[in-house]
Amino acid sequence: MALRLFNSLTLRLEEFVPQDGGTVRMYTCGPTVYNYAHIGNLRTFTFNDILRRWLKACGFTLHDVMNITDVEDKIIRNSKATTPAEMAVYTQKYEQAFLEDTATLRFTPPWKMVRATDHITEMADLIETLKAKGIAYTSDGSTYYRISQFPEYGKLSHKDFGGIRAGARVDVDEYDKDDARDFVLWKERKEGEPYWEVACGAGRPGWHIECSAMAMKYCGETLDIHAGGVDLMFPHHENEIAQSEAATGKPFARFWLHCEHLLVDFAKMSKSTGNIYTLREIVEMGYSPEALRYLLASVPYRKKLNFTMDGLKAAQTSIERLRNFQLRLETDKYADGESAELIERGIQAIARFDEAMNDDLNTAEALGAVFEYVRDANSAMDAGEFRAGNVAGALAVLDRFDTVFDVLKATVAADGLSDAEVDALIAERAQAKKSRNFQRADGIRNELLEKGIILEDTKDGVRWKRK
Repeated sequence: MALRLFNSLTLRLEEFVPQDGGTVRMYTCGPTVYNYAHIGNLRTFTFNDILRRWLKACGFTLHDVMNITDVEDKIIRNSKATTPAEMAVYTQKYEQAFLEDTATLRFTPPWKMVRATDHITEMADLIETLKAKGIAYTSDGSTYYRISQFPEYGKLSHKDFGGIRAGARVDVDEYDKDDARDFVLWKERKEGEPYWEVACGAGRPGWHIECSAMAMKYCGETLDIHAGGVDLMFPHHENEIAQSEAATGKPFARFWLHCEHLLVDFAKMSKSTGNIYTLREIVEMGYSPEALRYLLASVPYRKKLNFTMDGLKAAQTSIERLRNFQLRLETDKYADGESAELIERGIQAIARFDEAMNDDLNTAEALGAVFEYVRDANSAMDAGEFRAGNVAGALAVLDRFDTVFDVLKATVAADGLSDAEVDALIAERAQAKKSRNFQRADGIRNELLEKGIILEDTKDGVRWKRK
């Protein structure tokens, strides 16, 4: 089945075919670096990683861009910076933290990751284009977008803005989600705030113009995919469409993909209730990064995800089932030959996995296909019906799964042991047992356990895995 994605613009499942053949031009709204990313943010970025991985698995080349918003109201308010250089010192801390989080969660890096403050010239040029077309105007030193000049305003959010009052304006980045007044493109310089000198005056960009300018610079005037959280659909993405399409006369993006909200114990995340978690806090509680990645990926992106600690524990248990199965495949001894039935089940499992992922990234159905196969294969192993010729097919199922989910390999702690070090200690333990030095053998087992390494003595030798 061909890849189909739900397009927020048309409200339909549509077959996805890039405009340039095998290359996908994609833009994703990245983090605003004024604080550490919380698990709600990370849910959206996990969706983006799953999308990126599956597009690559489908054989596409990606020209995908993610932005770093490093200038906007919250950043200026929290940093108290008065120059771009001072603001950069503040934002670099949280940008680095975000990059560390994405590495920990094994996100594949985009083709380009770009900062807003590195593209002030492109933003200013786009604003001048809009001014020349009569779409932008200056008032009280700031430059605004005239919504009444764009009749299609609201086509993404599917809202009716026919009654917009002409000339009413907003000049902040953080305004009410239902507010559709003319929005600011360039903000007049304010005392004590960072600013740049451009054609429309000294000041700084509005939030929305940043993404339009960067997206079109690297991906062209029409994107294949624009992705982000559902909370950005209005006004941010709506405003991106308005300013981009007014400037070029072309569709800004062919597909719009939006990831739904994450709830915590069925409630919105809120500082007042204390239910906002970062990756760092999750890890400090003793949970693995893979468990969080699995949980965030397990619910299809267009459905709300309810985060609970029980759900996180269940995610870890699911990963362990798969790792134990993989360990059996790699260490157990099987009779020669093959089970034709199991070979066929493996082929079907991969086909079902692919079909689910092609159905708008249905990760839940994809997981179901894998676990059903693992259950059948484990039963065959227990019954002595699994053969040496079935190992390769079973590993292929796991490989297809991990191409997308990437959770089978355990994270090694900074002070943890490498695989080679574990193997060396296991060899030393075997020699100690052979020499009847059981105290040393037990000591090695305990030492490995303290480092998160679990040993299992089997008839086929020692198997080990990380917690």
